[in-house]
Amino acid sequence: MLRMFRSIHSLATRFALFVLMIAATLLPAQVTPKPGKAQNAYIRTNTFGFFFAYSNDSSHILMGAAENRKLLNIGATYGRRIWAGKVVNWQYHGEIMPVALESDPVDVSVLTVTPSNAPPYQISGVFEPYTNCVAGTTVPAPPVTAHGVTYTTSETTTCSRRWTIGEGMMPVGFQWNFIPRHGIQPFLVGHGGYIYSTHAIPVQGAGHFNFAFDFGAGIEIFRGKKRSLRLDYRYHHISNHDTANYNPGIDNGLAEITYCFGK
Repeated sequence: MLRMFRSIHSLATRFALFVLMIAATLLPAQVTPKPGKAQNAYIRTNTFGFFFAYSNDSSHILMGAAENRKLLNIGATYGRRIWAGKVVNWQYHGEIMPVALESDPVDVSVLTVTPSNAPPYQISGVFEPYTNCVAGTTVPAPPVTAHGVTYTTSETTTCSRRWTIGEGMMPVGFQWNFIPRHGIQPFLVGHGGYIYSTHAIPVQGAGHFNFAFDFGAGIEIFRGKKRSLRLDYRYHHISNHDTANYNPGIDNGLAEITYCFGK
């Protein structure tokens, strides 16, 4: 099964890189508007950037069921102008994430068994709950007698977190900047792609390969014609589309900051 997911991951990566190459070479860029009317417009033909994105929690926003998951993404962006006018600047926008970390709550359960004729021993297990971990100690179960030996048990649960390393790519995306003549521009953005992780997320049996998409809004603050800073907030969804045994899905509100440059 892991070999199959690695094959899917390899094919997805090649396809995503192919899409980025096509976007970079074939997407048309509108000629800069006429001087005098848009000479003050903050519009770039090609835009590159580096971003940092983080979400401290997940919940059932639209489609996901897994709660209390954290995301941390670090990567690069590429954008190319498709069409620009007085009101909107429409751009192709893709992201690549060599660092895509996901954090799950973990239950560490220790069952203590005490036989009447021997020292106690322990059985431990690690589980990823769909919802929040709940720490505590269960009331000892009533004694059980088998083959002349009486057993008593008690269970203790502690909570921790586990970060899973991954990488991803969002090769299909668009961005719409409004009022492009102004140095501060509101925008809408959306992407589709995948995330591949070294451990199944968000629970065991959910798979290493997941599809992802996001959409949101933000503002872009220009520092001259070539450089800018983007701040946005997105709905971000991860799921395996039922390609694995379990598919709870993860919904996050993702905040992202991007430093952009280009011409």
